Amino acid sequence: MLIGLTGYGKMGSLIRQKALEKGHEVPLITDPFSNAAEVTERKLPSEAVKLDVIIDFSDPHVVVGNIRQYSKMKVPAVVGTTGWYDHMTEVARLVEKSGIGLIWSANFSLGVNLFFHIIKKAGRIMNRFPEYDTMVHEYHHRHKAESPSGTAHIIGDILIDALDNKQSVYAGTLKGRKEESALHISSTRGGSIPGTHRVTFDSVVDTITLEHTTRNRDGFAEGAIMAAEWISGRKGFYHIDQMLQSVIGGEENG
Repeated sequence: MLIGLTGYGKMGSLIRQKALEKGHEVPLITDPFSNAAEVTERKLPSEAVKLDVIIDFSDPHVVVGNIRQYSKMKVPAVVGTTGWYDHMTEVARLVEKSGIGLIWSANFSLGVNLFFHIIKKAGRIMNRFPEYDTMVHEYHHRHKAESPSGTAHIIGDILIDALDNKQSVYAGTLKGRKEESALHISSTRGGSIPGTHRVTFDSVVDTITLEHTTRNRDGFAEGAIMAAEWISGRKGFYHIDQMLQSVIGGEENG
């Protein structure tokens, strides 16, 4: 495949490396700020180019404009940039009208997204057993900007949707007794931990724990490349859940 990259920070550089290892070519790398030798353009081409797909890990302030340009270029896109979701309806309409394919996610780690699927199934099962209380805890390195992480909040949303006895999320340090209907998401920051997320179902008699630990960024890059391979040749607006559903079993439409 011919893969283009928009944004050439740490993730863009790793995606290029992994793409080349898989036998793909990366003829176009766009970044207005990077001085890396691999960068071929400061801005996106204004017309159609010979690419099978473009992967965007750029900036939330420019990503919607980038997607408009991908539509003009008639190139399918993988969008890992976050912070544009207020424009979701606009982007979905743009993609449908242009006839390209686009797949997006706040987290392209294959392992994390499989973990989300496992939590969904576990949540539906545990909803039948209200004697178990549910909680979420996550660990990250001391430089992590947000607390709890975006991934922890996604886990919280999944569990709120699955569990009848959880109606809201409380994220942070408790200063008093927790409401029974609140799902507590707590965090630890320290050291060099790449990222660990733990879901606990606890009762008087036993504890069930689900845990995912990230070792490095490779899973994010490989997930983005898998998404690029999947979206190439497809039309429509997709989330990574739909890609995983088609891989696990049962194709879903965007």
